[in-house]
Amino acid sequence: MPYDAAIDTRIKKVIAQWKNTSHKKMFGGVCHLLHGNMFCGVYQEYLILRLGEDAAADALDQAHVRVFDITGKPMRGWVMVDKNGFKSDDDLKNWLDKAKMFVKTLPPK
Repeated sequence: MPYDAAIDTRIKKVIAQWKNTSHKKMFGGVCHLLHGNMFCGVYQEYLILRLGEDAAADALDQAHVRVFDITGKPMRGWVMVDKNGFKSDDDLKNWLDKAKMFVKTLPPK
């Protein structure tokens, strides 16, 4: 199943003013990177987010959020959010800001 390009377009709109971002296709979807570190992407119809283990565990308490697992082995610190979890642009921005906050703690690649 191809990834939802409309979600990717929305992501690009939010992060357009961020510095040091790039994107590339991976795992049948697209990933966005900040300083070379993946922070979000689109897999099928899901927004995927790198939040770190603590924030990811907290996010799992919210509706429309699940563990990022596409291979049978969950990725620690990552979550998947279905479209109902980021209907508004503000919702999407809030999620992306959380991922940005975590990834800024990592050394640039």
